[in-house]
Amino acid sequence: MLTQASKNFRRQRVHRRIRRRLRGVVSAPRLNVFRSLKHIYAQVVDDVRGCTLVSASSCDAEIRKTLKSGGNIAAAKVVGKALAERAKAAGISRVVFDRGGYTYHGRVKALADEARKNGLTGAVWLLGLTQVRCN
Repeated sequence: MLTQASKNFRRQRVHRRIRRRLRGVVSAPRLNVFRSLKHIYAQVVDDVRGCTLVSASSCDAEIRKTLKSGGNIAAAKVVGKALAERAKAAGISRVVFDRGGYTYHGRVKALADEARKNGLTGAVWLLGLTQVRCN
């Protein structure tokens, strides 16, 4: 009997496939997104050094004060704005977007659009479909 793969297993498989082609470098670190049912998390990662440079989530105390719920599009917009402000304060202006295996839609798209609107320019805003290089 065939078993159906869980949605999370499929998402992780897609994410591994994306990560084979996508690397954050010093000039353009990777903006990674993770979403759960209750919260959304985003971090800017330097894959060369293997460390997180900036992070924001709907669990952060200052962000949590302004939100009614952490698992909706409004929360994703607030997290995207906070992440962009923190990245600018850390001297980061270009990023490579990693959607984490999720569809570029809804909360993931809202976070990316808000980060872009607040000053994070994308070396590449990758939807996970094509191979790219950072300049």
